[in-house]
Amino acid sequence: MSQDQEYVEHRVNELRREINLHNYYYYVLDDPVISDAEYDRMLAELKDLEDKYPRLKHPGSPTMKVGAPPAGQFQHREHSLPMYSLDNSFSLEEVREFVLRIRKQIPDSDPHFWAEPKLDGLAVEIIYENGLYVAASTRGDGYVGEDVTDNIRTIRNLPLALFHVDHLPEYLEVRGEVVIPRKEFARLNEDKARKKEKVFANPRNAAAGSVRQLDSRITAFRPLYFFCYGTGISRFKSGAGWQSQEDMARGLNALGLPTVPGGRICRDPEEVEQYFREQLDRRELSDFEIDGLVIKVNDIGLQQRLGFTSRAPRWAMAVKFPALQGRTRLKDIQVQVGRTGALTPVAILDPLNLGGVVVSRASLHNENEIRSKDLKIGDLVLVQRAGDVIPEVVRPETRERDGTQKDFVFPEKCPACRSPVARIDDEAAIRCLNMSCPARLEQQLIYFAGKQGLDIEGLGRQWIKVLVEKRLLYSPADIFRLTLDDLLPLDGMGKKLAQNILDSIEKAAQKATLPRLIAALGIRHVGVETAKRLAENYKDLDELAAADENSLQLIEDMGPKVASSIARFFANPQNRKLLEEFKEIGLWPSLAPGTGEDLPLKGKKLVFTGAMQALSRDRAREMVEKLGGKVSSSVSRNTDMLIVGENPGSKLTKARELGLEVLREEEFLSRITKWSI
Repeated sequence: MSQDQEYVEHRVNELRREINLHNYYYYVLDDPVISDAEYDRMLAELKDLEDKYPRLKHPGSPTMKVGAPPAGQFQHREHSLPMYSLDNSFSLEEVREFVLRIRKQIPDSDPHFWAEPKLDGLAVEIIYENGLYVAASTRGDGYVGEDVTDNIRTIRNLPLALFHVDHLPEYLEVRGEVVIPRKEFARLNEDKARKKEKVFANPRNAAAGSVRQLDSRITAFRPLYFFCYGTGISRFKSGAGWQSQEDMARGLNALGLPTVPGGRICRDPEEVEQYFREQLDRRELSDFEIDGLVIKVNDIGLQQRLGFTSRAPRWAMAVKFPALQGRTRLKDIQVQVGRTGALTPVAILDPLNLGGVVVSRASLHNENEIRSKDLKIGDLVLVQRAGDVIPEVVRPETRERDGTQKDFVFPEKCPACRSPVARIDDEAAIRCLNMSCPARLEQQLIYFAGKQGLDIEGLGRQWIKVLVEKRLLYSPADIFRLTLDDLLPLDGMGKKLAQNILDSIEKAAQKATLPRLIAALGIRHVGVETAKRLAENYKDLDELAAADENSLQLIEDMGPKVASSIARFFANPQNRKLLEEFKEIGLWPSLAPGTGEDLPLKGKKLVFTGAMQALSRDRAREMVEKLGGKVSSSVSRNTDMLIVGENPGSKLTKARELGLEVLREEEFLSRITKWSI
């Protein structure tokens, strides 16, 4: 290597170190030590050197934050450990109950707590290997999220290379929230309004929409910030990992990672209450949307002993702030039609700013709610953001009425198709009875293609709306008849995108299982779990369609309301015609009911823990259910078998304490192979 080359390499490394350090000062410590002009000069010099000497380009370079060309669609990415949600509480009294539960479960414990503001953003997981950023994904359903690696890379306060401290982990999964500052959110919406584009409802929606852009170059221009609150799996070159949440926060900061601002130790419920009131008093002064406090047991060893329920850790909880409220005028009430035909009245409000979010619409749910709240068009009304997110009309200010207010008359015909509407049985909802109603059709198709249905990637709400408007879709079966000739004439549709959508449709058809297809039909009261139980008892849709209410009620946990809804759905001639269309296009999965005694996992409950190498969690669940078993997320005395991957955690300890059967992943796969032969 020549002397000039050595100098260039030295200069590039020096610039990277300085820029990363100044990013840390600016975005993490909020204490810049150089001017913006000086920073821009260094970044421009680094980019120029990397362009001239491509061999010196590096994935951890700050110049890699500009974004990448558009992706066709997001791929799924499985979390090594589940990203659980938190149990919410809405009173400080529940904090004391939370502490009592901990002491009851582990009598010798005297827990201290790590408390921090609850940022209202999009939860993501970010992975570093040997100090370098390698991947990122959204929380998704807690087990599988969307791979957003290129988009998260562009976030301004996120280091692509960690600081090389003594305690640098070889592998680190960081979990946190992607957020947008209030002021930046206001500017973003002002810019969208100037361009006559639809504005974002709130900063959380803006953050989520920005992260899920297929073109990461758009994400790069959005004012996104990331703050971490915890970790998944972490492996260190030497020594143990962090022993407490406080140690973790300090350790992550030392690596150059931004943590949630304002976290601190609280020794007892009284200190938690004091901190809660402090944060409540300053919530409007915060740079970011805060909707409460998160409280965690500080000692990580104690966290592991406490473990998890099926959906949340027993060692953490969220305490939500009271809802933000304000007064505005109820200008009108409009009626929307959903996929089940329900007519939902929506309040049209004079725009009201609640905590930096402009509220102009709020669901009124049904006619009964309008009557019980005595709402009239023209009323001055009290409005709140429930959970700081969902707008809700609390009540009218009746003393402010001046005689100009008008009663709302619920329509006797569907506003979308002019067909008759009726209230079925004793339901509160009034429904359109026309199965071919265009408003119902659009919502049905969105559900059918969405995550609760067949999960057709790329065929989202906007494209379905266009396809319905262009009269290319009249039923779910029509999705599988789409061609390039249908898609290419659509505005904004290129050949590559069109082919990606068709490939996703074909893939969804090939992977469709009977439970998924039943769920996708959108039968009222039939969700994913009910669909699974139906598939265990009926081999295909024909057999299910022939079942009467009495036989349906013989299924475990199947009540008369659900049975009646299923029978009514399949009694409809149009729905029976849809089944014939599914047969014609080859969308006809079948599954032998799981009632036979020969299924090796019949009635068994299995739990998976740790990082699986050969199996995704979805694939493992599918294999277990096909063999008659069920997958649970928590270990208990009712668990029959624990399947262990890498870094299994507290579930393995509990399984051994209970004397449960424990199999390594390769042992489980060996058994599956034998059972499947």
